[in-house]
Amino acid sequence: MRAVSFERGDRRGYGVVVGDAIADASAALGDRYADLDAVVHAGVFVELHEASATAETFPIEEVRLLPPIVGPRIFCIGVNYRSHREEMGRDESDHPTVFVRFPSSLVGHAAPLERPLASDRFDYEGELAVVIGRFGRRIPREHALEHVAGYSCFNDGSIRDYQRHTSQFTAGKNFDRSGSFGPWLVTADEVGDPSALTLTTRLNGEVMQHSTTDLLIHDVAGLIAYLSEFTELKPGDIIATGTPGGVGVARDPAVFMQPGDVIEVEISGIGVLRNEIKQE
Repeated sequence: MRAVSFERGDRRGYGVVVGDAIADASAALGDRYADLDAVVHAGVFVELHEASATAETFPIEEVRLLPPIVGPRIFCIGVNYRSHREEMGRDESDHPTVFVRFPSSLVGHAAPLERPLASDRFDYEGELAVVIGRFGRRIPREHALEHVAGYSCFNDGSIRDYQRHTSQFTAGKNFDRSGSFGPWLVTADEVGDPSALTLTTRLNGEVMQHSTTDLLIHDVAGLIAYLSEFTELKPGDIIATGTPGGVGVARDPAVFMQPGDVIEVEISGIGVLRNEIKQE
């Protein structure tokens, strides 16, 4: 099931993608579950599916897609493919590199990504996003995937000079509207094995990144186990699992996103997250 959050006219809602249309389940469930975050928190995907079966449908092009959920927290994992670690000249580590993004830094599918006034070094990072569906602390690796609600595409847009101002990534990863998330949340049962996916990032149609998720240094189960050691994971928490090699800053010459460019992140079994770049 592909669950989606949208804005239609002056109303926000959520529902299920059916072909090229959206079944507006929020019309029936909105009194109990205000948004898709609440649906994930309550774990009521069966209700969502049932409500969508009789809901009003309308063409997907009639709506503005939003990030599927806002999420209480957005955990991002750095240098988690060997190809990216090597191109960035990073040392090996026994533990994941973890930083966070703020909800204000993300837009949905087809919304413009903003190159900020502060920099022209605006880079792409295509990633698999994991959405947590169950509370958990010190989750054993062998049970980690039981805590996943679903998966989505993620573009961890990076302002490279600000990222390197210090050893901390926060500034370069949190410019408003610099990253994207979507186009929808595909439930875990439909995706199956998260290590059997193919990720491709295209800039103006040219393939810039291409990898399979079995090449993650720290896989999805391992990331959930690690993160849950220091904090209780909550329904709606988002984990962006890291980007493969091919980022713009590591190319010779470097390639950065320019106003008017179109960036796409495609993951097999999930979909395509597409955004145009505009100048702030």
